[in-house]
Amino acid sequence: MKRKIVLACAGFVLMAGPALAEEPIVGSWKRPNGTIIQYSSCGGDSYCGTVLTGEYKGKSIGSMSGKDGSYKGTVNKLDEGKTYNGKATASGSKLSLSGCVMGGLICKSESLTRQ
Repeated sequence: MKRKIVLACAGFVLMAGPALAEEPIVGSWKRPNGTIIQYSSCGGDSYCGTVLTGEYKGKSIGSMSGKDGSYKGTVNKLDEGKTYNGKATASGSKLSLSGCVMGGLICKSESLTRQ
């Protein structure tokens, strides 16, 4: 009897696993310059980025919306005091983040590593 109960509970946990999984963008990421940023849910399918280390610690780096590893939103270039249209792609331990101006004519991107 106990075995059936344990197996039933294990089945429910396994079925709930995918529903509880976080989006790939959620977590801490290391920029090439060594700064650590963190993306966390800020409601619905939106994810807010915050600087965790360095000169801009505690500042927002923008927000992204999306799911399944593909996101669009804004990127704050803190040293310039400007906000750009941005996009991000998260897969495994890599996050590709880019920001563009002039309708996508000029873009900069960087690859971050999950921490």
